[in-house]
Amino acid sequence: MDFNDYSVHPCAIGRKVDIRAELHQVVIACGGTEVGRHQRCWASHQTISDPAHVTAAAEMRRSRRLAVVPVLDTSVEHRDLADYDRLFDLDSEGVA
Repeated sequence: MDFNDYSVHPCAIGRKVDIRAELHQVVIACGGTEVGRHQRCWASHQTISDPAHVTAAAEMRRSRRLAVVPVLDTSVEHRDLADYDRLFDLDSEGVA
């Protein structure tokens, strides 16, 4: 659309969308659901943001920061490489 950026509801960010540019408006849908509708801008290289999209994105960011993220134990056993040498009958120089 003339190299313009039109906002979508943040639930659609990172997903494929369908864009329909009409004479007076641009409609964006994701999976058949409308996620954006804007007056078409005929200038080039503009960013057109729906205030509702900006608000929804801010709320999603805020709720993400407030969400309790469980601490996962990701520790793994660290083995001495000499264990593998013994396993494969290799000497200290890696020769069988």
